[in-house]
Amino acid sequence: MGRARRARKIASTAAYGGGGLAAASAALGAVGYAVIKGEALLARRIVGTPFDSSPDDDGTYGAGPGEPIEILVLGDSSAAGMGAKHPHETVGGIVANGVSALMGRRVHLTNCAVVGAESSDLERQLAQGLESVTPDVVVIMIGANDVTHRIDRATAVRHLELTVRRIRALGSEVVVGTCPDLGTIEPLAQPLRLLARRWSRDLAAAQTIAVVEAGGRTVSLGDLLGKEFAASPREMFSEDRFHPSAAGYARAAAALLPSVCAALGVWGHDTADRAPEARRGEGVGPVAVAAGQAVKDAGTEVSPTEVGGQARGPRGRWAVLLRRRHDAVPSARNPQPDPSDGAAAAASGEGAAEVGKPVGELGDPR
Repeated sequence: MGRARRARKIASTAAYGGGGLAAASAALGAVGYAVIKGEALLARRIVGTPFDSSPDDDGTYGAGPGEPIEILVLGDSSAAGMGAKHPHETVGGIVANGVSALMGRRVHLTNCAVVGAESSDLERQLAQGLESVTPDVVVIMIGANDVTHRIDRATAVRHLELTVRRIRALGSEVVVGTCPDLGTIEPLAQPLRLLARRWSRDLAAAQTIAVVEAGGRTVSLGDLLGKEFAASPREMFSEDRFHPSAAGYARAAAALLPSVCAALGVWGHDTADRAPEARRGEGVGPVAVAAGQAVKDAGTEVSPTEVGGQARGPRGRWAVLLRRRHDAVPSARNPQPDPSDGAAAAASGEGAAEVGKPVGELGDPR
């Protein structure tokens, strides 16, 4: 069964409230729980000492007139910034700085992410965040703990979809960084690494389907740090060899920033909702097909669109897949960039183009 079909099955099961744990357990039985458990214990011994906490990155970034843009961050340790040493090194801090630089306005960041969180914790985090802010955009990074804790994927996806629907009902935008490819983590040995890769990629594809169906957009984090980790593990990953370092978080933030800006309607370098470019492998197609392709190419955005004025086709919800050109993120040494930088960056942005024409129709990945 291809990844697009597996993702459709997981997302459909989530929509109808079922679960796929029995099937997953049966598949895993062929490898053996004993082997997997042994490899997991070995990985825990290899991974360094966990950090006590993550930086507190709540606060106002940048400067400028008018009310600040409100960004709310939900998710797990990657969203919380575990492994970073300073607030402006977290994904939330970097994205807030980037939006401020492009808009010439202040950005207020509220981070409710919790280390160790699973998708089932998102609704509680959202409720906590809404006690103090009404966000313009919500950034979510979730999924890794659902994989490592062997949470039923359909159940995890259902929690994420419900959270996204509630956010959209408020009129807020949503950008979800999907589950990273855990097969790139060096301390994991075979066969655990191979299984982790398949589980995390299948979850990421199913997350994409659910989020787009709920009206949000996703960015594939996939093996974003894979090649860089192999070349420079001490630079891209923190001391525990599991969580990203400041450089690793900057890489993830650079992938998310253009999509956050697009969601907010911020003019910048490839931040407009535009027609896909076939020469770059972009296109419009059924959401399950787009989801299957996105997990193979980190940094790919998938969002809902229409074809001929219709949101759905014979194979489900229409989605547009874009590979946005990533903005350079503000320097970690300058947590409050000069607002004048935003004008220069915005001046170089590309104009908006009509989205929804089936330019470069997506093929079905296998």
